[in-house]
Amino acid sequence: MSSTRRTLLGRSAATAVLALPLLAAAQTFPAGPIKLIVPFPPAGGTDVLARIVTQSIAETNKWTFVVDNRPGAGGNIGLDLVAKAKPDGTTFGMAQTSNLAINPALYAKMPYDPLKAFAPVALVASQPMVVVVGANAPYKTLAQLIDAAKAKPGGVTMASAGSGTVGHLGGEMFAKRVGVKFLHVPYKGAGPALNDIVAGQTDVNFATPPSALNLLRGGRLKALAVTSAERLPALPDVPTVAESGYKDFVAEDWKAFVAPVGTPADAVQKLNAAVNAALARPETKKKLAEEGTRPLGGTPEQLAAFIKTEHVRWGAAVREAGVKAD
Repeated sequence: MSSTRRTLLGRSAATAVLALPLLAAAQTFPAGPIKLIVPFPPAGGTDVLARIVTQSIAETNKWTFVVDNRPGAGGNIGLDLVAKAKPDGTTFGMAQTSNLAINPALYAKMPYDPLKAFAPVALVASQPMVVVVGANAPYKTLAQLIDAAKAKPGGVTMASAGSGTVGHLGGEMFAKRVGVKFLHVPYKGAGPALNDIVAGQTDVNFATPPSALNLLRGGRLKALAVTSAERLPALPDVPTVAESGYKDFVAEDWKAFVAPVGTPADAVQKLNAAVNAALARPETKKKLAEEGTRPLGGTPEQLAAFIKTEHVRWGAAVREAGVKAD
């Protein structure tokens, strides 16, 4: 045998040995606990949705999930950890509109390529935003809030879950649509942002329903409008932005499971099937409806196409609104 052939065979054997852990992971998925990185703090909309879906999957499949909250930079920090994780089927991430579609146009430099760094797994759900103010705020309608902002440009503060989040961009887009200027106050997550709304430290927040509903039901917040095309079943008495006099304004957030690129296809397909099955369960549908969330689902291929479309659509919206990361 020639030395060249021995070298090639040796390299092939080494490559096969290196591939064995990934092959084993795919064949035995899940081989152990599944880590799901959520790039926002506990109690926010992304976190609540992640826990509802993973709990449903765990109940059906007896899988164990470990939710790892890694907030910061509009979701970029947590999702970057997903991108850099070992692609062995043990680590996934809860991506959303902000860190896959908005941030690439918002930030001058991204730590990952949103179109190349991830293996799409499943589109999970979408949520509109609820325009909320503190229970003791003087505004009872969206028109009153806008009048105050027009009377004092920059005098109305808008809290957000962070620069580049859908709440931030949605608020900026709405402000541009109605001709006002809010003073943006970014926080590290929806929970801290809403706490200051409740305390009267800031004026308005474009919140996801899961992060705001308990505070609304407890009388600590007031909802002025929702940004969906139709009213939310969870908030039937709250008008849409269109009903409030501002037609053609709709903004919704979406969430999706992704994996590090290179994750075994079998692991991706098995988690995709589990997510779709969970979204179809009546118990899950009921919980999501109560949280103001619409279940979606679909194949990894459909999610890949959807991400590309949203990347273009939200990128154009960022540029049109003239929004930059703080």
